Amino acid sequence: MTERHLQPLLHELVGVVLAPTSALGDPAGQIRPVGVQGVFHADARVLSRAELRIDGREPEGLAAGPDGPHGARFVSTARWLGDPHPDPTVRVDRIRRATPDGLTEEVHVVSTASVGVRATVSVDLGCDLAPIEVVKSGDDRPALPAHPGPDGGFGWTAAGITVTVHGEGATAYTDGTHATAPRLAWPVELPAGGGSTVLRWRLTVTDPRAVVAAPAHDPDWAHPEVRADDRRLARLLDRSLADLRALRLVEPTHPEDVFLGAGVPWFLTLFGRDSLWAARMMLPLGTGLAAGTLRVLARRQGSRVDPATGEAPGKILHELRRHEFALSDAGLRLPPVYYGTVDATLLWVNLLHDAWRWGLPAGEVEPLLPHLEAALRWLGEHADADGDGLVEYVDTTGHGLANQGWKDSGDAVRFADGTVARAPIALAEVQGYAYEAAVNGAALLDAFGRPGGDAWREYAHRLAERFRATFWVDGRHGPQPALALDRDKRPVDSLTSNIGHLLGTGLLDHAESTQVAKLLATEAMTGGFGLRTMSRADGGFSPLSYHCGSIWTHDTAIALGGLARSGFDDAARTLAEGLLRAAEAFDYRLPELYGGDDRDALGRPVPYPAACRPQAWSAASAVLLLQAAVGLYPDVPSGRVALRPLAGSELGAVAVSGLRIAGTPVDVTVTGYGEVSLTNAPTHLAPGHLPTLPVPRADREALPFR
Repeated sequence: MTERHLQPLLHELVGVVLAPTSALGDPAGQIRPVGVQGVFHADARVLSRAELRIDGREPEGLAAGPDGPHGARFVSTARWLGDPHPDPTVRVDRIRRATPDGLTEEVHVVSTASVGVRATVSVDLGCDLAPIEVVKSGDDRPALPAHPGPDGGFGWTAAGITVTVHGEGATAYTDGTHATAPRLAWPVELPAGGGSTVLRWRLTVTDPRAVVAAPAHDPDWAHPEVRADDRRLARLLDRSLADLRALRLVEPTHPEDVFLGAGVPWFLTLFGRDSLWAARMMLPLGTGLAAGTLRVLARRQGSRVDPATGEAPGKILHELRRHEFALSDAGLRLPPVYYGTVDATLLWVNLLHDAWRWGLPAGEVEPLLPHLEAALRWLGEHADADGDGLVEYVDTTGHGLANQGWKDSGDAVRFADGTVARAPIALAEVQGYAYEAAVNGAALLDAFGRPGGDAWREYAHRLAERFRATFWVDGRHGPQPALALDRDKRPVDSLTSNIGHLLGTGLLDHAESTQVAKLLATEAMTGGFGLRTMSRADGGFSPLSYHCGSIWTHDTAIALGGLARSGFDDAARTLAEGLLRAAEAFDYRLPELYGGDDRDALGRPVPYPAACRPQAWSAASAVLLLQAAVGLYPDVPSGRVALRPLAGSELGAVAVSGLRIAGTPVDVTVTGYGEVSLTNAPTHLAPGHLPTLPVPRADREALPFR
């Protein structure tokens, strides 16, 4: 029987991160040479083992938890030492912290024993320098032999990466059996009556070929103060902002432009879609992250047609790696700079527009306008290969991503009976993004005196008509937008969360939006802790499927945001409660996704075993939830700010200090009765209340696009 290589599980592991470094170990603090455990830098595992022992025995783990924004503390005991009674009298606290170029550990050995304690503490280490895709595929790499280093340390060098380890006051062993498992050892002697000592070691990585690096400065986004009747909201925001701080990255050649790496451990690099959505969600805290993300992606905007990479003129990339990303068992082989995404270009346009509305200065918008025009040309000339008026994708290489929307697993697009649709695929939400990009792009072109606005409004109008004619089908709960159209233009008739992304794009009219809100609120979609990616009633549903029944944090938040802004408060509050209950269960570090089981199955969400955690757009979802709660929607160029809070009788009162509009800190207060007030807003902004559907509509009298 052929051995199956399985992706390692990580749901029980404890992680620390300060990008581009992350570390994953077991709940007792050990980093064992199995699965995905290890220390990673950029896209390589730079340490595959770090096992602590006292006199050759492992301490017994008791607890683990955060220790600062980039650290974790592991508490254990050495019961065989100290006094001979049931209470442990020798305690070991292991404090691990990620740094931009490696990792540090402190081992605190504390005795309260009436007798003296004498022992040897050791840490056995190992390094395989395995690429992240090898780890993800479940393959093993042999440990590399260590070489002695200066000051009593040791290290490893391969593939342009140098890893060094040094223990303060430790003896290093690298000979014989320790060649591939080098050891640091410290003699410890504590007096009778109690005493303590602290042992320290450090891992340092030199990686000049890495395509990402740590920013040199602190985040420039706001950290608002939240006072809420529902205290889960403030706890979620605080933990999420700490994680987002840790996920910040830059390109080494452009250290001034910060973006968010997608997630730990698989995707800690630049991902077009993920980085754009996360920056968009973060706009209430300032426009700096959005500006950096836009510029980073603009510099790598496509300039030629290259089927091997998916590049096309004006197209925004999907992901950036040091080298080819290959998962042989999955038949996947992606080039280092890969453009296989159908939506990142549209999301880039929409982020630029929204950042402008939030107050991104004209001086930062104007240099990006040529990239805006190139992105719109991609939409007009390359996004609709068969000329049917819809945006679709197909992988022509045979080893790229078969699905190129956010649900990019190979089986993500399924009919209601569970049959997998065949490409080319036109996704529902992508048509919404395209409509929104056309209208938003037109607004930017008009505002900055560039031609083409009328043509893009007409494009949007025609796209809406085409969508209305082809996507709506009859479902169990009445009319519904299909998930997609397949290669034969058949509607893929499953009920999925994708339709939630249509709200607020302008593609739907009021009646259609009302029906979508009704569909999203059904028990088959919201019976878990958030919004299921697929209805429980559909044939392809599985609660632990990556995209066909699980619950994704960002997906739930996007639907919640659209529902709240469009006035569907009850449905939005249901999703908000689901996210907050999930946040409690995951210690307020919401994962990439989790199981879509019914709420009453376990009373808490089931972890998805390979989910990234922390993950950028999951953490940024806390900011989108906060924005929906207070209902703050500014339009700086027009001199207006709309207020439409979701908070009120169900969520309770919320007061937020330090959100930002056009760089100015503002405060929003929502009473328990839903009354809202805005203070300290820029003087030229006129507060007002948002209509039920504040969505842009295409100009019906515009000139034809082609």
